[in-house]
Formats: sequence, C-alpha cells, structure tokens
Amino acid sequence: MKKIKRMFYGGDYNPEQWEKKIWLKDMEIFKSAKINSATINVFSWAKIQPSKDVYDFGQLDEIMNQLAKENIEIVLGTSTAALPAWLYKEYPEVGRVDFEGRRHRFGQRHNACPNSLVYQHFSTRLAGKLAERYSDVPQLAVWHINNEYGGICYCENCEKAFRIWLKKKYQTIEALNTAWNLNFWGHTVYDWDEIVVPNCLGDAMNEEETAFAGLSVDYMRFNSDSLLANFKAEREAIRQFDQETPVTTNFMGTYKGLDYFKWAKEMDLVSWDNYPAYNTPWSSVALGHDLMRGLKDQSFMLMEQTPSQQNWQPYNSLKKPGELRAQSYQAIAHGADTIQYFQLRRSIGGCEKFHGAVIEHAGTTNTRVFREVAELGNELESLGDLLVEATCPAKVAILFDWDNYWALEYTSGPNQNLKYVEQIQQVYAYFYQQNIPVDLIPIDRDISKYELILAPVLYMIKGEIVSRLEDFVRAGGTFVTTFMSGIVDQSDNVLLGGYPGPLRKLTGIWVEELDALAPEQSNQIQFADGETGTATLVSDLLHLETAESLGSYTDNFYAGQPFATKCSFGKGQTYYIGTQLDTNSLAKVLNEACASAKVEPVVAEETALEITYREKGRQKFYFIINLSDQSQKLPTKFIGQKDLLKQTSLVAEYLVKAYEVLIVKESQ
Repeated sequence: MKKIKRMFYGGDYNPEQWEKKIWLKDMEIFKSAKINSATINVFSWAKIQPSKDVYDFGQLDEIMNQLAKENIEIVLGTSTAALPAWLYKEYPEVGRVDFEGRRHRFGQRHNACPNSLVYQHFSTRLAGKLAERYSDVPQLAVWHINNEYGGICYCENCEKAFRIWLKKKYQTIEALNTAWNLNFWGHTVYDWDEIVVPNCLGDAMNEEETAFAGLSVDYMRFNSDSLLANFKAEREAIRQFDQETPVTTNFMGTYKGLDYFKWAKEMDLVSWDNYPAYNTPWSSVALGHDLMRGLKDQSFMLMEQTPSQQNWQPYNSLKKPGELRAQSYQAIAHGADTIQYFQLRRSIGGCEKFHGAVIEHAGTTNTRVFREVAELGNELESLGDLLVEATCPAKVAILFDWDNYWALEYTSGPNQNLKYVEQIQQVYAYFYQQNIPVDLIPIDRDISKYELILAPVLYMIKGEIVSRLEDFVRAGGTFVTTFMSGIVDQSDNVLLGGYPGPLRKLTGIWVEELDALAPEQSNQIQFADGETGTATLVSDLLHLETAESLGSYTDNFYAGQPFATKCSFGKGQTYYIGTQLDTNSLAKVLNEACASAKVEPVVAEETALEITYREKGRQKFYFIINLSDQSQKLPTKFIGQKDLLKQTSLVAEYLVKAYEVLIVKESQ
C-alpha cells in the first residue's frame, strides 16, 4: 500500500467550475503557497457521465494532467455523493424517502437510497471506470469515495433490505420479538414482512423519540451498514484496477448517524472535516481529532477545514489573525498528517459561494488569508516528513460507542437534556485542561496498555466489556463511570437485578432510583473533606455495598446519600459519579482518579497553553499552542530549547503570544 511520504497541504479544488486560463493562474498561486495536494472530482458525476451510457473524461484528463505536471498529489473523488439529473429521471426509485414518508426528487446531495440496486450499479461502475483510467497516474495519492456519508432512507427498498438484515441477525421471528420486547403494546409480529421502518408512519414518535428503542437502534445500525456497503462496493470496484492506492472517505467527528469505528475497519486511512463554530470550545475540537485518531489507532488526514469562515452556520465569524495556523497545528499535534482546506478557490454561485477559500473572489494573493495560508505552507514544507506517522502516546482512554450514543438518546427518560457527546465532552475537557493525552477508543479495543479508563454513561452493555473491565481493574487499573451506566442490553432491554446491572460488583453500589433535575433545579453536594459543589441534570439515589462514599448530597429529600463513590477491586479502583457535577467538583473526583492511576500531565506546572506531543523513533515533538487571546508564560520545561518553526531560542522571559505555536524537539 502506498504511504503518505510528505505532509499533504492543499484541499478541495473544482477547476471544472472555471475556464482553463484560471487553472494556470491557480497553479502559480498554489506554488507560491507551497500547496502540494488537491482533492478533485468530488461532485463531477453529471459532468463525466452526461447520460446513461455515455462517459466523457476529456476535461478530467486535462485536470489530472495539469496537476501531475505540477507534481501535485491528487486525492481523487469518485463523485458519487451527488447524482446526475438523468439518473433520477430514468430511475425515480434512486431518490430517498425521508422520515415523513416523502420521496425526494433530483436536488441537493447525499440523496440516494443506499439500498437502490440502480444506484449501486451506476455508482460502482463509475468508480471502476475511474480506477481503470487513472490508477497508473504517479501523482494519484488517495482515493476519496463519495463525500461526507450521512442521512437515512425509509423507502420500500430499505424496508425490504432491513427485514433481510434482521433475519440474518436474529434468525427467528421469536428471537426478534424477544429482543424488541414486542409484547409491549401488543406489537408481536408473526412474519418478517410485518416489520415496518421506524419513521413517523411507524413506531417513531419523532426523529428523536421512539416507542421501541430496540427497533430504532437496529435501524440506525442497519442504515450505517447500508451506507458502508456502498462504500465497500466502490472500494472493491477500485481494487479491481488499483491495489496500491489507499482508500478513504471523509468523516464528520462525532456525527451521530454512522458507526465510525465499524467503518474505519474497512478504510486504509481515516480522514475528517473539522468545522468548529465561533464559540466551539477548543477542547471539543481536540476531542474530534483524538476520536478520529482512535478509530484506527493511527494518524489521520484532516481532509477539510476553512481557511477563513464557514457559510452554513448561524454565525460565520472570520478566523482571527493567527487562528488558522494555531488550529492547523492543533490538528497535527493530535495526529493529523495532512492539512487540507475546503476550498482552494471560492466558487461564484451556489450555497457555498461565501464559504472561505485560499483564493478569494478577488482572485489575488494580496489578502490576509492567503498570506497566512502561505506562511503555514512554507513552515510545513520546511518540516518535510518529520512528523508524518508520528504517534500520540496516551495512558488514558475514554470509551466511545455509537450504539450507546443511539440508545441513550432514544431512551424515554429520565431527562431530555441528557446527551451522549456532551457527557463524553465534560470528562474529556478535564484532561484537555490538564494537558493529559487521551485516546478515544471502541469498547472492543485492547485496554491493557492504559492506566486509566473512563466510560461516561455506559448505558448499553455489549459483548465482554464487563469482564474485560473487571480484569483491567483487578490487575491494578483505575476505572471511572457515571450515572446511566450498566442499564440495558444490546436491544435496549433493562438488565434486571438492580442498577448498574453487571457493573454492580465492579462499582460496589446499588442505585435504587434516579432523579431528574429540570434546568432551573440543582442539588448541593459536600465532599468528605468539607468542600462543596453543585449537582445538576440527574441524581442517583444509591446505596453503598463494597464501595466507600466520596461525599453526599446536602439538600433534597435524599440529603446524606452518596453522590460519588470509590471501590477497591483487586489491585485497582473504580470511581462512580452519580450526578452531573460542576466543573470544579468533577475535577476533584478526576484528580483523585488520576492520582490512583499515577497519570500525570505533559508538563507539571499549571498553564493555559495547550501542550501535547507526538513521538517518532527516539524523538518527542512537543506542541505548545496558545489558543487564547492573551499572552501566556512559557513553562519552565521548555526554557533553553529551540522552536523548530521559527528557529528561535526560548528564554525564561519568553511569552507565547495569542495563537502562537511552538514545536520543541526532544531526543530520548
């Protein structure tokens, strides 16, 4: 398999939208910014296949030749995310049916039924023809299948395919009735063709709620698998002609619709699109990078970010001077081996005409954005392959699971404000602020190499996760979990015997009841040492079995009952947090968990700087990033070192300016 030998710097390029004289100008501009890669042909299906049996690769040939002539690495799209009009006209069944039961006509993108045999035929045929024609192009670096897969279809094709998927999973109709608990509301079915899709015409109450979570979670699994089958079919069509070029598609961080851990197993490279809003916490951005790195436990491609502003968010603020550079290096610090933009040249029409670009509508290099892009390009070129495939070691891991994501947010109660990613983010933010590296991993990944494992709201218990966690803690590991954990099985049926179900022995507690708190409500808490805090969202009413209390509620009718506990289990410890704590109180519990696990920050002193590192061979590369708007004192660890980017010595009085980035190399 081909390797990425240098850090790609470039992005989405749409020369088919422009006259050829513009292409030549673009090549000169790219060269001056040290842009060395271009993602092309992402939405060109209608251009290269104007009718059912006619293909016209003439313009794409010219584009490929021009980029190859300039020695630009080519990320070649298969164009299958936006269908041509003739395909809808001749085969209306390729259009999706939405949640309301309406079949969509030609328009927008990501609008194809994944279980349409017609769509499958034409999309894989196109991918195969592209691979047959261009697989020998030396500059072809990566295949980019489709684009930002997502959405759900509820059509007749999908309903029939869903029944087949269910029969394969459950084997018998009796097993399905048991799994979905269809005795409830008299929903027992006696034949597979009695099963209907869970949209608003069936058992869904709305797009967020359902009468039968087992059914709706299975449909999310099925939809993810259906789209993955489309990806695999295009990949196999490519592999008939090209066995060497890596294949990817671009993910969207914590996007709810697809089980990215399952998808990543079928991909050579993980890539993703990073579009934070003006007020997105930097810890949330870092979480996205760490999740993408965790999908395959390897470095990833940053396929898209904007060099200036988005166009589709409510408030599309400009990046401040230096922010683009800092954001890009944050991605590299967390495992990115490419920095790519959407888009290289700003389009003149359509809904993305005001989406930022390297080349703005003015068509000149004399812009603030271009100067920043060029500065970064020169720095990345100077780094060469120094950081490519460098690892990001961590002793802490957070379990992330899409089944839990779906099931927790489908469940009826206890609180509509309980959201999976928010709970993960609150725990992750603590480690981010402490500069403690974290991996985000699936529940079936080996956990033995970590010292501390966290599983917030581990609502759904599947496979051997409980026995593996018990072995981990018994051997000396530290485990942290929270309320709404150990509640249901893989079909969203309650695990009987008292909450937290099979985690009860490991946590040493029994949760008798769970109180829900409205936004205006809160409970006060007090730690054993007298420190006080606030609890919101939910509050477990729990009993100690083999655990000890870390503190108690001080108001409400359950005053005096524990809100958090610690349990010795073998050589290790389990911490259970039974409510949503304020930031300081959560930090107090996690401080103790880190001490138990002997987990320490990258630098000992407190700092507002983001500091992490990557390793390659016997070298460590520390990234020191100021993502605030105030200058920050340089930690003493780096005094006397040299910044690789500016080749300046770091003295004791050095202040890291707003959005400044330093990289320090340390040989072991």
